[in-house]
Amino acid sequence: MSAALASRLAVAIVLILIGALGIAALGADINILVISAISGIAAVLIAHGMGDGLKRRAKAEALKAAPQTTGMGELSEAIAEPILLIADNRVVHANSAARALLGTHILGQDARIAIRHPAAAERLLARKDPAGGAPVHLVGLGTRDQRWELRTRMLSSGQRIVHLIDRTSSYATERVRVDFVANASHELRTPLASILGFIETLGDEAGDDPETRARFLKVMHTEAVRMQRLIDDLMSLSRIEAEKYREPDQQVDLAELAGEVVASIRSTHDPRAADIQLQMADVPPVRGDRAQLSQVLYNIVGNAMKYGRPETPVLLTLKSSGTMAELSVRDRGEGVAPEHLPRLTERFYRVDSGRSRAMGGTGLGLAIVKHIVERHRGRMDIASQVGVGTTVTILLPIGGDVINP
Repeated sequence: MSAALASRLAVAIVLILIGALGIAALGADINILVISAISGIAAVLIAHGMGDGLKRRAKAEALKAAPQTTGMGELSEAIAEPILLIADNRVVHANSAARALLGTHILGQDARIAIRHPAAAERLLARKDPAGGAPVHLVGLGTRDQRWELRTRMLSSGQRIVHLIDRTSSYATERVRVDFVANASHELRTPLASILGFIETLGDEAGDDPETRARFLKVMHTEAVRMQRLIDDLMSLSRIEAEKYREPDQQVDLAELAGEVVASIRSTHDPRAADIQLQMADVPPVRGDRAQLSQVLYNIVGNAMKYGRPETPVLLTLKSSGTMAELSVRDRGEGVAPEHLPRLTERFYRVDSGRSRAMGGTGLGLAIVKHIVERHRGRMDIASQVGVGTTVTILLPIGGDVINP
């Protein structure tokens, strides 16, 4: 017993005895006096005992719950994903990841308010977890584009652990895959439908007219070439992605390679080929895949020729930039608005779909360039100004040095 508590008991007993003496002074019977004193002292002692019992019980309950909460706190802080502990439908613990996502105010709050989502509320109110621990998928928790997976586990104490898993990246990957399949199917179906339509027309009376037949066959050939180009790009992209973790092992002279690519383009007698200008500095070889780097040059120079204004220069420049070889292609065309720049390397993304298709574009050129550059541990930058033109810059490590793109 503490000294403070003992002193309070002594004072209470003294007060009872004083009261008894007062009663005696009034001439009360001695038996009544003794009974009153004993009853008062007993009442004080019983109250003290009950108080101690309640305190011991509360302390025991606190000790019973404390190890779970304390241990949960130490464990949950070591987990990077949001973890909450729910008791009586209230948040009694949230690790730092959960507080960052939902706010520090959630402690002590109703779990349904802390995680504001109808699907989550239904799970949090359930008396037991579903068979197999099936997760709940939450859309818009945190930010509008985030996707979360909520899993719960009921403990023997009646408390519930809530685990939130961020599935945003896997959802984005799946969306890219689905969009890619849909776009590829559309791009292949369009020329195929055109070819089939003309074949059917040629099978009718239109096939008897030599002029009509020649015009239709020319369109069919154009559409077939377009489809072949798309299939080639799809296969090329597939090969590049399959090799993206295998580091290239050839020594490539970019100045020599650029000269070969430009000579090949000029041999096609494309009117725009005469507008290509070369500015080649003496740059050490890079470690790379010669065929893929050639494809990079064909794609970015080809884009500059298509989208630059006729009879304006297409400038191909090579120089050193520290430990990097800097290869850039600049055109003088209509340029690209800033909001389109981040998406130019997406598969099938086009600023102007009609114009791109009319020029024979597949929508995969810059996506292929991006994947090749990433395989070479390089970096790709696109700068553009509307009405002035666009510059595509490729940075590749000289001598095989690696940088983080």
